[in-house]
Amino acid sequence: GLAAAVLAFTALTAVPVQATVFYSRSEIPRLAFPDAERVESKTFFLEPGQRRRIEELAHAPLDSNLIEVRIGRRDGQDIGYAFVDSHIVRTLPETLLVVLDPGGAVRAVHVLAFHEPSEYAPSHRWLEQLSGAASPAPLRLGRGITGITGATLSSRAVAAATRRALALYAVLLEGGS
Repeated sequence: GLAAAVLAFTALTAVPVQATVFYSRSEIPRLAFPDAERVESKTFFLEPGQRRRIEELAHAPLDSNLIEVRIGRRDGQDIGYAFVDSHIVRTLPETLLVVLDPGGAVRAVHVLAFHEPSEYAPSHRWLEQLSGAASPAPLRLGRGITGITGATLSSRAVAAATRRALALYAVLLEGGS
């Protein structure tokens, strides 16, 4: 009856999910810091005040109080910091790797996984416009960031993830924590 009709309609109208994982967890250190002698991981458990400050700076919510930072090291010095940011774009997740230089400016943003349809995924060329950003403030669509044509939600999600990484750096790492 009705249940069979609903099931048939759903099967005929379902759009296949085009999930793509570009890099595995084990590839993150080499992707983030190809010149590092070693990559360390440091975990922070945010206090309420830290979380509020990060969300204020980023103009974006955090999903967790547990933050993992990967630190690239060479010759005893930090050569950069990397943050993995997983979030929902429209209805499906995306995972980004935001890499900052030792001074806290964006070195690169990499798409680790994208589960929305591929035509909405940010291109490498589009992601390059984020390089050099040192403050979360200007990273807003239409103000400092050109959107992805036809993919406004993807553009906003990437901008928010990048702002979160910059805010995490400012609150947790800047000044030699």
